[in-house]
Amino acid sequence: MPWSPMADPVVLLSEEEVARRVAALAAEIAPKIDDDTVAVCLLTGGLWFASDLTRALSRLGRHVRFDALWLASYGDERASLGRCEVRADLQRPLSGRTALIIDDVIDTGLSLSEASRLVGDAGAAQTFTAVFASKPWPTPRAIVPDFVAWEAPARYLVGYGMDAAGALRGLPYIGALD
Repeated sequence: MPWSPMADPVVLLSEEEVARRVAALAAEIAPKIDDDTVAVCLLTGGLWFASDLTRALSRLGRHVRFDALWLASYGDERASLGRCEVRADLQRPLSGRTALIIDDVIDTGLSLSEASRLVGDAGAAQTFTAVFASKPWPTPRAIVPDFVAWEAPARYLVGYGMDAAGALRGLPYIGALD
């Protein structure tokens, strides 16, 4: 069913629970990286999580560098288009550094897998992947994230970077539209 501006999402994770999970994940990641690590945010959805996660890492004494990759595999659709388009590439040198790829959600794994390949091709010595939400998937994915803040249900998620045709990304909580 298409999203209607009159439909309110069902809240699955409150703003407070999102913050708690980000802080817990930062505590898990911090010992495995250093200040020379480059946090690579996958745009557009990963922006909210990447902002919160890098601030949480900073509070733990890890002051990572920041970069972004803009990959598109959904457009305004609810299902992956089955291909990943690079709309904007990395700007920061990664050669010999650790990279932490950050995204909002893993569905098919296509974007995260492509980002990992691009980061490896850029010369990263080590690559970690972190997603806020991992949705169940019926077949094996091309990549399994190293860090996951929340095992999400098989629902259409919105908020905290996840969208319905570009809308509802800015919700401070995670909701479902189904």
